[in-house]
Amino acid sequence: MKLYTIGFTQKSAQEFFEALKQAGVRKLLDIRLNNTSQLSGFAKRDDLGYFAQSLCGASYHHLPDLAPTQELLDSMKKHKGSWEDYEPRFQALMRERRAIERLKRPFFEEEPCCLLCSEASPKHCHRRLVAEALQRKWKDLELIHL
Repeated sequence: MKLYTIGFTQKSAQEFFEALKQAGVRKLLDIRLNNTSQLSGFAKRDDLGYFAQSLCGASYHHLPDLAPTQELLDSMKKHKGSWEDYEPRFQALMRERRAIERLKRPFFEEEPCCLLCSEASPKHCHRRLVAEALQRKWKDLELIHL
């Protein structure tokens, strides 16, 4: 089983949707807290759902339980916190919410899925942490960062 991840910053709409299409993604899983952000017009909730379906044949799902809290986001962005501090705090939040535990494998097996966040690179993005947690849960899961 494969799980894709993608960030929309530093990508044009064409690059973003072509990457999803070429990977065969059929479920776009938005794990941002704020999915109506002004960062990129094509990545706003309603537009993203329309474009994903129209251009890629992919359904759109917002999964806020896999997003950081506003406080955690602010600690990184506004207060210039370190990744070394953020990562364990985010992982603790996932455990507290039982977010990974509650995800069911059939949902991910039905059609190719892709975790979406804004960060260009997965290195310092919570989508990588979520993907790796799922990989620990399902040992045969292959992660592919688009």
